[in-house]
Amino acid sequence: MRRWIVCATMLVMLPAQAADDGAAPGLSRCRLEGVAHDAWCGKLSRPLDPDQPAGTRIDVHYAVLPALARRKLPDPVFVFAGGPGQSAIDLAAPMSRLLGRFLNRRDVVLVDQRGSGRSAPLKCDTPSPLQPLAALMGAQQLQRLDQCRDQLAARPEGRLGLYTTTIAMADIDAVRHALGAERINAIGASYGTRAVLEYMRQFPANVRRAVIDGVAPPDMRLPISVSSDNQAAFDAVLAACRREAGCAARYPTLRDDWQALLASLPREVVVAHPATGRSETVRLDRDTVLGLVRPTLYLPALASALPLAVSEAAAGRFEPLFGLSAALSGSAGNGLAEGMHFSVVCAEDMPPAGAARNEAPGADFGDSFARLYASVCARWPRGAVPAAFYTVPPAPAATLVLSGGADPVTPPRHGERVAKALGANARHVVVPQAGHGVMALPCMRDVVYRFIDAADAAAALAVDADCAAGVPRPPAFVPPAASASGVPR
Repeated sequence: MRRWIVCATMLVMLPAQAADDGAAPGLSRCRLEGVAHDAWCGKLSRPLDPDQPAGTRIDVHYAVLPALARRKLPDPVFVFAGGPGQSAIDLAAPMSRLLGRFLNRRDVVLVDQRGSGRSAPLKCDTPSPLQPLAALMGAQQLQRLDQCRDQLAARPEGRLGLYTTTIAMADIDAVRHALGAERINAIGASYGTRAVLEYMRQFPANVRRAVIDGVAPPDMRLPISVSSDNQAAFDAVLAACRREAGCAARYPTLRDDWQALLASLPREVVVAHPATGRSETVRLDRDTVLGLVRPTLYLPALASALPLAVSEAAAGRFEPLFGLSAALSGSAGNGLAEGMHFSVVCAEDMPPAGAARNEAPGADFGDSFARLYASVCARWPRGAVPAAFYTVPPAPAATLVLSGGADPVTPPRHGERVAKALGANARHVVVPQAGHGVMALPCMRDVVYRFIDAADAAAALAVDADCAAGVPRPPAFVPPAASASGVPR
């Protein structure tokens, strides 16, 4: 459930003042970097442990991008961030653009889920992107996460088992109540889809419409399922290269090159650091190389350069592979609250000890991702998750399920299963050549708007959503051939 590319934003609070212009009580004007207009910001005091309301409390922060209309509609749009561990408020700038049409008549509400953003953030010390590559890989990564766990657990709010999705959704509903909204329109992507599904399960009467993009079902065992899903997405990249004349001619032995690369590992290589440009000698193993390929698959436009990167790596030149990975994931972590991430995943996604694996791993990707999470979660406090969390009841409101056919982590097989469980109130739309995240495609923004804006559920479910069906896969990047003089021709 890797996060979207985050446009990091800074929350700048102006001096507190009484709410006006129709804002709910307890809100103050604030400015969100990258957003043209004033927003309203607030916080709610919530019990860390719902079973101990008189115990430790945390502040759950939220921001409201207000509707422009004086007589706005009563049902706001709530954005459920991904990750887990992403800050919704930090997404204010891109969300104000993506959901801009809603702001004519509806508020857009961004809640930092407990453990993320400004809501008792469970953030670990993030390695500098300028650190040597070896410090960002392997055993040092696990050591850093162990230290983070111990530091977080020492805080008053550091009971790491109390940051599950189930508990967090009660916080979200408390924000809804504080804003005086009878019902909300819920939009979530990646892990945010799981949050939306859990919110609908707990508070079915409070949802008017729901959009879930890149579905992560509650019973998904992420560290396990990601292997076969990564494999399918990577195989599709190789297959697309074979079908393209230019790519096939430039990389005629691409699959063999890939297998030869994996067979050559582990080994020491010299590579230029993608941030500093300095040459470093690092020991590359299979898990590291797979970890470099995995994030590149999230965006088909980046994955189009994988044939070049794999071919170069097989020849001992690893700069393209490192560079592609850094272009999406970012060495600085993109603000992800890693402590919240592992608190959620370790509680909800890790199978019980001795449980049988319900699907075969990918032939190349194997169990590398699962072993990483098993190592971290073996020592991470594990929250209690009710059995009902793993169920998907029939949808209480019209629900639009979106999937990208080239998604390497939440492909259509997950969306299809969830849409079936949601029943007649759900519609599944697949964009065949899209990656992780569909509603950011230009025409799909309009689909999402018309779905939520429709007068009733029947009209919403009948919205024409075929506009992106013909979006092509980006062609493989083939650099220009060089002439005898070295100049491209």
